[in-house]
Amino acid sequence: MAIKRLRIYADTSVIGGYFDPEFQKDSKLFWNSVMKGDFILVISEITLQELIRAPEYVRSFVKTIPEESVQLFPVSDEARELALSYIRHGALPEDMENDAPHIALATIAEVDAMVSWNFKHVVNLGKIRVYNGVNLEMGYRPIEIRTPKEVIQVEE
Repeated sequence: MAIKRLRIYADTSVIGGYFDPEFQKDSKLFWNSVMKGDFILVISEITLQELIRAPEYVRSFVKTIPEESVQLFPVSDEARELALSYIRHGALPEDMENDAPHIALATIAEVDAMVSWNFKHVVNLGKIRVYNGVNLEMGYRPIEIRTPKEVIQVEE
């Protein structure tokens, strides 16, 4: 029986993590899984906008991801409204304008998990509880938010 590939939304911190000494080891394992086709990587137009400001080597790295392993999810009014709800409920300050939409887009895309290295605003138990409270209040399912280390399959 074929196992369904997980759909994983990665925010920009996971792309940059490939080159960050603190996160490099686990980021490389995550990206190796993406490149092998173990996951379907979901990214958004926000991710692409953020990458415009990234160094060329980061932008070049993204271009190496196999097309069949990537889904681009568009920004919508629905996502903007959900992101504003996170802010209104105190999950994020208003100046964190891109973190909330990443979470909203991952929620609306109904991914299996969202991954991030942002421990202050994203991979944070208190924040996740608020995100999921808002999601349930607005009729969405809860979102799994993890680090890349938590979704990679390590064979022993």
